Amino acid sequence: MEGTQATLGDVLKFEAGAEVGEESKRQDIQEIINYRQALQTAEGGLKKRPFNLNLLLQLHGILLDSVRGRNKARGLFRTEQNWIGPPGSTIEEAQFVPPAPLFLKDHLDNWEKYYHGEERDPLVQLAIVHAQFEIIHPFLDGNGRLGRILVPLFLHEKQLLSRPMFYISSYLEANRDEYVDKLRDLGRPKSWDRWIEFFLRALTEQAKTNSATARAIMELDARLKTRLIELTHSRYAVPLLDHLFDQPIFQSGQLTRHRQMPSLPTVMQMLRRLRKAGILKTVRKASGRRAEIFAFVELLNLCEGKRVM
Repeated sequence: MEGTQATLGDVLKFEAGAEVGEESKRQDIQEIINYRQALQTAEGGLKKRPFNLNLLLQLHGILLDSVRGRNKARGLFRTEQNWIGPPGSTIEEAQFVPPAPLFLKDHLDNWEKYYHGEERDPLVQLAIVHAQFEIIHPFLDGNGRLGRILVPLFLHEKQLLSRPMFYISSYLEANRDEYVDKLRDLGRPKSWDRWIEFFLRALTEQAKTNSATARAIMELDARLKTRLIELTHSRYAVPLLDHLFDQPIFQSGQLTRHRQMPSLPTVMQMLRRLRKAGILKTVRKASGRRAEIFAFVELLNLCEGKRVM
């Protein structure tokens, strides 16, 4: 929603040691890594105490670490007026002007109380929580990123998800214009009904997509267990497959760090057989001290929802 162009494959290649050419791509990759770290931090924090504004500030600090907006009061609520509009526009030309900073604390306190309220339908409550957060726009930058991370956190805290793993950004990006229009329309007659209808549709469609992907991944795992045993004739076939699902882009040496895996020569022999069978693909050839990087192609394509390799 904020221009991030990196894919899951880009992130995994970066973490496997592949070089990133453009600085803009590196920044996009770092944003995704930050998002993952923020989710993990929030999940740990929610085991100790309910969601609160201090955790919100902590997550903002993580999300904006070393990326776009890092110099815009990272980890702090804004103390100056902000607005949304075309680049270079003045506040008079703005498409949306959030509440003045003088009233920000009161708005956030009310928002936090509603977040923890017990409504008849928590999904409708979440639609309102998300919209209210975007209206308050409590930070100078990163409000969109933080507003989206609130979705899985709320679902997790309301015990609708066992873990905060629900990414709604795909649907919102595909329906960006409608998403923005519905938010900007709030305040007009029946606008909240239209917003809630849109948000519930977004949750429903994204949940269907996520469920289909999860089922496809489980089917792939079941199918390849037998296939890898046939290809490698090794007792390490199933542990190897588990590692491929855990880290689908990797250097061969990274596998040998696990206690269940054999020596590097044995690992390389198994990987060559998988590559010959088309299960693995070489992302980067070995050269000098640079190790070869492999990719588990079918899993990556499933996760991306399209052919990326």
